[in-house]
Amino acid sequence: MFRHIKRYPFSITVVLTVIYLSLVNPPSLDIPLFPGWDKAVHFCMYGGMSGIVWLEYLFDHRRNRPSLKTGILAGAVCPLILGGLLEIGQSVLTESRSGDWLDFAANAGGIVAASAIAWALLRRWIVKP
Repeated sequence: MFRHIKRYPFSITVVLTVIYLSLVNPPSLDIPLFPGWDKAVHFCMYGGMSGIVWLEYLFDHRRNRPSLKTGILAGAVCPLILGGLLEIGQSVLTESRSGDWLDFAANAGGIVAASAIAWALLRRWIVKP
């Protein structure tokens, strides 16, 4: 476990930050924002998290052939599960937040976008020319 902390410090930091931001009581914003701005925040937050996990994984395996299965598990499946659990956690553990299926869909969209970009990078190592 400690070897993963040393190998993936940015990923762990971003995941812990997403967990914190998902469960903390946000300050009130009196700024008029565009409709659906919170969905854009979810898309960017989970896309960024997935992207960081993918980038650190690819960087860690730059000398050897990375595993597509492990990459998908770490960069897409685990963030998707975390997003679902945090939406449930928001509705159960907090009084100021609520779980929302559209937030979960925005999370998934960000993860899919980051994974598609990672796949474009990963194909270089997985698919032989």
